Amino acid sequence: MPQSNSLAVAVLKEQAEGERRVALDPASVKRIAAKGFRVLVQQGAGDAAGFLDEQYSEAEIIANEEEILHQADILLWIQAPGVQTLTALKEGALALGLVFPHRNPGIIEALNSRNISCCAMELVPRISRAQGMDVLSSQATVAGYKAVLRAASLSPRLFPMLTTAAGTLRPSSVMIIGAGVAGLQAIATARRLGARVEAYDIRAAAREQVESLGAKMIDTGVDAEAEGGYARELTDEEKQRQADKLAEHLAKSDAVISTASIPGRPAPRIISKQMVEGMSPGSVIVDLSAESGGNCELTEPGSTIRHNGVIVDGPLNLASQAAIHASEMFAKNLLNLLELMVEEDQLKINREDEVVDGCLLTHEGALVHEQTAKLLGGS
Repeated sequence: MPQSNSLAVAVLKEQAEGERRVALDPASVKRIAAKGFRVLVQQGAGDAAGFLDEQYSEAEIIANEEEILHQADILLWIQAPGVQTLTALKEGALALGLVFPHRNPGIIEALNSRNISCCAMELVPRISRAQGMDVLSSQATVAGYKAVLRAASLSPRLFPMLTTAAGTLRPSSVMIIGAGVAGLQAIATARRLGARVEAYDIRAAAREQVESLGAKMIDTGVDAEAEGGYARELTDEEKQRQADKLAEHLAKSDAVISTASIPGRPAPRIISKQMVEGMSPGSVIVDLSAESGGNCELTEPGSTIRHNGVIVDGPLNLASQAAIHASEMFAKNLLNLLELMVEEDQLKINREDEVVDGCLLTHEGALVHEQTAKLLGGS
């Protein structure tokens, strides 16, 4: 990032309920302040993450949100602030963070009303060059780790095999559904805890990664990998084959971590009520896809329920529960992307750059991301 003596980078307190992360940790503030940028941090912005105001020694700590918004050339966030905040932002500013416009009515209109160029971090292309900017992957790492700890806490069983004076306890059988970033981290964590782990993924290419972590891959005979490394929609026949195999293994699992998702769309329904009823009492399902509807038919986002003795947990924003490390990684992702958009003390939105254009949501008063426009019905 080049030297700059005028551009102001700002961070506000996160507004989403229960959000503990912050878009810039103190180390990241030092990194950009050393480049000559002004850094504005709202008073108390890092408190929930474990970063006190005095740790932001290179930043200007400002209590008043409106004062920050009037000065900010670049606004960074974890979750998009409310419409009222965005409409008070300096006109023509640049904004970077998670947006999910299909979940936030009015946000596109608010951004365009202030001519804000906004890069939605969930839209960063999944290509090698953009790995350092991929917040979905960095935060999924945290969520996958936390999901296993959550399952271990909810389970009435111990995960490792233990030989005691009272006899030998067999290790718990843990199934991971989805071998993406969150799923692979869940596999590694469950293995560290001593569980026997098997994984289910409809992408045949995931086998090597699963087995390298010491887990057994469940073979369904269905390969549905799509462009970008995500899973495609299955045919009805493939879904039935998947369901039959899955039900067989679920019935033998003590804990299940479900991580399957499709960006911008509801989570695929993988675990039916009937499958849950075929599981043993005391079994646990932690559904990491609860925020987008859940992989399990019985999942209630934000709640933990019990059905026929099986615990079904639908946690929200698990990454926020490890706020220090999650914030540090998120901040690095943001700054790596920001480096592509500042040149010679000026904001430069280079739409010829596939990373920048791939995540650019709004620009020059318009919604410019074609796929998002289609999902929103051309709005």
